[in-house]
Amino acid sequence: MKTYRFDTEPLKMYGLVRFGQDRLLQRIPDELIASMPSLEFLGRRCPGARLEFKTDAPEFKLRLTLKTLSVDVGMALTAVQSLAVFAGPHSSSRFLGLTRPGDYEHFSCEAIFKKGPGLENIQVWLPRNELIESVELETAEDAIVTQPDPYRYEKPVVFYGSSITEGGCSSGTYNCYNALISRWLDTDYLNFGFSAAAKGEPEMADFLREIPMSVFVYDYDHNAPTPEHLQATHEPFFLRFREKQPDTPVIMLTRPFGRFTDNDDTKKRRDIIAATYERAQARGDKNVRFIDARDYFSEADREIALMDTCHPNDLGFYRMAERICPVIREFLESRS
Repeated sequence: MKTYRFDTEPLKMYGLVRFGQDRLLQRIPDELIASMPSLEFLGRRCPGARLEFKTDAPEFKLRLTLKTLSVDVGMALTAVQSLAVFAGPHSSSRFLGLTRPGDYEHFSCEAIFKKGPGLENIQVWLPRNELIESVELETAEDAIVTQPDPYRYEKPVVFYGSSITEGGCSSGTYNCYNALISRWLDTDYLNFGFSAAAKGEPEMADFLREIPMSVFVYDYDHNAPTPEHLQATHEPFFLRFREKQPDTPVIMLTRPFGRFTDNDDTKKRRDIIAATYERAQARGDKNVRFIDARDYFSEADREIALMDTCHPNDLGFYRMAERICPVIREFLESRS
């Protein structure tokens, strides 16, 4: 048998912006974590990360070893502490199954996947919630393992925002709205959602604006503790980003909400974000768009699209993706 670690060629890691330099399973570098202590744990989680390769092995094994493992009251082991495996082209891949812990006591697990003969692209979605020690692929000695198919759009779409951006509370890392958009459009993406910890900090703006990207999706409304905080940070963050990326398309989102959270607080926040957008337009910025969360869910089913009064479930994420995807597609196609 042959064994490949996550950090060895020809396997390729997507969704971790510094992986090519440091080979670490974390979303942001240590120097940024040092300046933003709230991201000491969250910055080392890997939502949106995908390990990819091609193989002709009719079956293969994937082994996962976690550093941490804890209960999430909103999502199951299968949703956020497992490897999710897909085969085939990005935009039409089929689900092969999970490598998942059996409980919250054992940090290592493995599973065998059967796909049939023939060389196919394999996409392995890393867990959202935990720090990861290692991922390993095992194949027969004579199996071909080579580099994966490239994305149609290799320059990533970058998402910045809240726990919703990070994937809460979908039933799998591959079902949150940005993951759906990535699959539908065959585009790479980077997930910088931080549960309760993305608050429009200038340090994060300085980090994100250095990343080559195709589109920036800007969505931290839920994490701003008050409308006053959002007012003080939303436009300054955007302008700081624009200093280095004057022409990058930026899509500004407001937060999803239930019927009983469509209140004065929500409306104030919506107006603040809309004002950032409108002032950008008034300055002649043609690469900005505004999407209001009122457009995500119909009135008839608004509650069943949410897991609580805040986080979308799979239906909610699907509806979000349906609304946001055409705007991203417009920008990608206009620049390809």
